[in-house]
Amino acid sequence: MDNFSIAIDGPASAGKSTIAKKVAGNLGFIYLDTGAMYRSLTYIAIKESLSLDNEDELVELLDSIEITFSYEGDRQKVFVNGEDVTELIREKDVTQHVSLVSAHTKVREEMVARQQKIAATGEIVMDGRDIGTVVLPKADLKIFLVASAEERALRRYKESVAKGMDVSLEQLTKELKERDYYDSNRIASPLKKADDAIELDSTHLSIDEVVEIVLKLAVERKKKEL
Repeated sequence: MDNFSIAIDGPASAGKSTIAKKVAGNLGFIYLDTGAMYRSLTYIAIKESLSLDNEDELVELLDSIEITFSYEGDRQKVFVNGEDVTELIREKDVTQHVSLVSAHTKVREEMVARQQKIAATGEIVMDGRDIGTVVLPKADLKIFLVASAEERALRRYKESVAKGMDVSLEQLTKELKERDYYDSNRIASPLKKADDAIELDSTHLSIDEVVEIVLKLAVERKKKEL
């Protein structure tokens, strides 16, 4: 599948990263979690006590950091200037503020440039909020992955409990709905389905079932291009 790209977009906790990672693994493609890039910037900004409303400060900070990825088996690790931030960028404080940081136009412009540079290196599966509309507008296959807010909150609740965290399912549901609204209504690259994207509702599907559907679509799309 030379020069083949897959864009997977959708709201928070729809399963994008998990699905994208498995699809990439099956196809032997590069996998890029764009959300981890925004989370990395958010983490460092909070760590350095920067104002998350100050776009210029965030861009200046972004210019000073290198965000890289590596793999240990099938697990992706994220680094900022060589520091392993894989777990740190998933902390609650980062999760609550990443939408604010990612809403800044100049921040997104720089991130998109970095993401497109990575995509140019080979076959890729990329997930995020604006991959099919902004980052890879000519992607060979575009998936818009959705699930009900209640189901997405339940998934995040189970993950948090498994990690020993004390969380409220009701609060998680409320936060997800608020984030959906924020992501869909921001000025810079709002979350929306690309006109040529295929919508998949994963509410009642397992991870493996969604992966199977995406892989089938990828093979079918490739055959059409031959």
